[in-house]
Amino acid sequence: MLAGRRVVLGVTGGVAAYKAAYLARRLMERGAAVRVVMTESATEFLGPHTLAAITGTRPVVDLFDADDVSPHTTLGRWADAVVIAPATAATLARIANGLAEDAVSATVLATTAPVVIAPAMHTEMWQHPATVANVEKLESFGYHIVQPESGALAAGDVGIGRLADPDLIAGAVAGVLPGGPLIGVEVLITAGGTREPIDHVRYLGNHSSGKMGNAIAAEAARRGAHVTLITAGPGIDHPRVTVVPVETAADMAEAAWSAAVDADVAVMAAAVADFRPANAVDGKLRRSDGPPTIDLEPTPDVLAGIAEMEDRPFLVGFAAETGALDEAIAKARRKGVDLLVANDVTAPGSGFGTETNQVTVVLPDGSTDPWSLMPKSEVAERLWDRIAELRKREGTSN
Repeated sequence: MLAGRRVVLGVTGGVAAYKAAYLARRLMERGAAVRVVMTESATEFLGPHTLAAITGTRPVVDLFDADDVSPHTTLGRWADAVVIAPATAATLARIANGLAEDAVSATVLATTAPVVIAPAMHTEMWQHPATVANVEKLESFGYHIVQPESGALAAGDVGIGRLADPDLIAGAVAGVLPGGPLIGVEVLITAGGTREPIDHVRYLGNHSSGKMGNAIAAEAARRGAHVTLITAGPGIDHPRVTVVPVETAADMAEAAWSAAVDADVAVMAAAVADFRPANAVDGKLRRSDGPPTIDLEPTPDVLAGIAEMEDRPFLVGFAAETGALDEAIAKARRKGVDLLVANDVTAPGSGFGTETNQVTVVLPDGSTDPWSLMPKSEVAERLWDRIAELRKREGTSN
């Protein structure tokens, strides 16, 4: 949570500096007070007046041309957290080696607050052994690195090195700060669609992207929980999220049942296969052998396994339906969950892989609460609000 928190935003000289303006806005929308420190080269890409207009405070650029006689120590002591975005290769090198050669690196050296660093540079620079070593050194300091993404880079290049999404960076800043309503709560979340092998090349699967589960995990972490995210898709990078990659339903069941023992809340958002090939072929099926006959067998029921635990966590299930949600209501009763979230994956904007979702919350007594179409991040926020409300009724303290 960033409400009332003080964040120093360091901006360095890369083309991605323009995204720092959006990051500053996102931090402030989450309730943070933001002050900015920039390298002189950063001002070639983003004007200090832009950030001054957004934050209400003039950025520090030159250590010797400021109203404060020691602006870097003032910022370092003021900050509850420091985030450097974008961080160039040169900045990583300076900070890793304790060189206070500009206002940004001097501020990092002068703070005891948590530090988040979001690198951005060309692929070759990111993969250079010197940069790799510097990142490892920064991580050994306890700094949190928000890994760059793959995509379009400067000068028309494409590859890894693109600055992470500002929303993700803002979430990482919230994640390194203590506090939040879910502090001390252990959360288990499953996400993504499992893959059941037919042979060494092919599998039975579904279209689940894992985006809904990732959004739920990010929101839980933002509220202070420690999250175990067991996923068959891409996970998220967050200091309070431990990602456990899996492939099959059996893998997910083993990991989830183990993690559920220590969990306070379990949200089963994964699209787990109901059936798998009984005998996966060793090698590759050949077209020349003709269409194969594939015998199927049931997979482990991950949700039911947790529901049957003697001392189980507060349990939230998900149901992806096509059309009417009658079966979801029956599932909520049959599975014995505390809450079930159902959606029609054939509805516009509510299917697999979308950025939005339209869900209906189902309680064990069969009562329903339909929500309108909204971004998955907002669904996650409302879901955690509802979980908190129900746990409070049960007398759970957090």
